Amino acid sequence: MSDIRSGLRTFISDTFFVQDFKDSDSFLTNRLIDSTGMMEVVAHLEEVHGVKVKDDELVPANLDSIDNLVAFIARKKG
Repeated sequence: MSDIRSGLRTFISDTFFVQDFKDSDSFLTNRLIDSTGMMEVVAHLEEVHGVKVKDDELVPANLDSIDNLVAFIARKKG
């Protein structure tokens, strides 16, 4: 999972030009990523990690931090 975490951090940093954030920081609350950017995150998950994100899974508990993304990918692949 550390490779996934590292890859997600790199993607978020490079795509949204943010560097100083913790894995537990909320993307939306901390204004790191806006709602349109979240669609880019979903596209990245589907393309790079091979997980299909269903409409009912588009919730902060799954997508709103690095920690949430890593856990979501693990559940989807598990």
